[in-house]
Amino acid sequence: MPSLGEKVSQWASVSENRNDKNECDYDLVVLGGGSGGIATARKAATFGAKVVLVEAKHELGGTCVNVGCVPKKITWNAASLAMSLEHDMKDYGFDVEYRGFDWLKFKEKRDAYVRTLNGIYRENLKKDGIELVQGRGKFDQDGNLKVGDRTLEGRFYLIAAGGRPKWPEIPGADLGIDSDGFFQLEKQPKSVAVVGGGYIGVEICGMFRALGSKAEIFIKEERPLIHHDEMLGNAVTEQFRSIGINLHFNVKVSAVEKAEDKTLTLVTPVKKYGGFDCVLWAIGRSSNADQIEVKQLKGALTDWELGERIRRDFCPKWCTLLMLPAANGIEVNDRGRIHVDKYQKTSRDNIFALGDITGQKELTPVAIAAGRRLATRLFGNDKAYLNYDNIASVVFGHPPMASVGLNEEEAKTKYGEDKIRIDNTSFTPMYYAMTQHKAKAAIKMISTKSDDKIVGLHMVGPGSDEAMQGFAIAIRMGATRKDFGETVSIHPTCSEEVPILAAKL
Repeated sequence: MPSLGEKVSQWASVSENRNDKNECDYDLVVLGGGSGGIATARKAATFGAKVVLVEAKHELGGTCVNVGCVPKKITWNAASLAMSLEHDMKDYGFDVEYRGFDWLKFKEKRDAYVRTLNGIYRENLKKDGIELVQGRGKFDQDGNLKVGDRTLEGRFYLIAAGGRPKWPEIPGADLGIDSDGFFQLEKQPKSVAVVGGGYIGVEICGMFRALGSKAEIFIKEERPLIHHDEMLGNAVTEQFRSIGINLHFNVKVSAVEKAEDKTLTLVTPVKKYGGFDCVLWAIGRSSNADQIEVKQLKGALTDWELGERIRRDFCPKWCTLLMLPAANGIEVNDRGRIHVDKYQKTSRDNIFALGDITGQKELTPVAIAAGRRLATRLFGNDKAYLNYDNIASVVFGHPPMASVGLNEEEAKTKYGEDKIRIDNTSFTPMYYAMTQHKAKAAIKMISTKSDDKIVGLHMVGPGSDEAMQGFAIAIRMGATRKDFGETVSIHPTCSEEVPILAAKL
């Protein structure tokens, strides 16, 4: 049996070699060709790092480009135009007649645009000198990434493999589709049941209805958008009812049945809801961590204390990111997300993770920002990391709604109900001055009484998606109610109500 000194020398040698760029094939191995993975790879390449990117699917861009933000926003644009044609154009004096929507023609043009983006991503990788490997990557027990018969050994690894739509484990679930399937539909359903009240279900249900389908939404909670501020959930309920969407609350679907006429029926413990030709599951998303075998990584050290001594006594000062993993592989939480620290580091010191697979603010710009900071830190001698506080988000309803900071419940929990101030306002935007169809706008501002700092802002109304970007910058910089209230408004706009609200005593 080797002595303690021999063990120390052996592990010190292994650790140094592993972090010596001359001993590895690549400086950075990126698993996942979505927005976060590509952003990290490209940023690393600007510092001269040798980078390889692994993507299981042929199309680059991940969820956002292929079955998420991009095709969703294009579809929302079409839905907004349909809403204007159906409800508003005549009231503004236009002699128009809405004769329907060519679903297939629209889909083909949308798909062509997405393919263009796929090509741009591929060309950018080539231009930046990043090697692209197509195939499904999985880690072996020693922490190397394997793609088929090929082993990719890197100084550092990034897991940015994203997630996928979650499916219920009930009889007949396969009779439905998920959000990915929504973008594959070549024929517009006549009657749709959307199951799930999160932002994905809300957005898709609204788009279906605006484009002419009959739509109903089934929610297991007492309101939509249960993880957002209550004002937004109430706004969705009001919006949906005004355009003819039936909402069903506190409903748990236990099965789906198919009738002889091929229509689908949702079965619940209380009653059945039938007559649908499409059921769409929007019940959340699952991490892809289970598909890359992160849990089976074996520990590189049998004695953690020994590892710490190696780190302290034998490693060169420049070697700050040694692979000293926990014995049970990469830590994954009870939701299947990879656990990372504020530097995006997993429980193995040379393996990082970001994006949807970590469950941290599952938004494209977040993954991009975290990835660029990670690459700068690893290869650019910078200590930057992403602060996940005060990140703005939008729900593309009709009209849209946006948030930044804490919702009311979170603010009460963090500061105490008697330590915060809540300001609300609601109004009818001027856009609807000429129309029979109306939609309310609403604003909620949350601030701390001790220093007047704004810790949450929530908006519903036309243009709120665009306006929130500017407000988010101000709030991230520590803006107070006084700062907002002393700002001269832009008139006439919906967003002018924010400084007006802040100026109230």
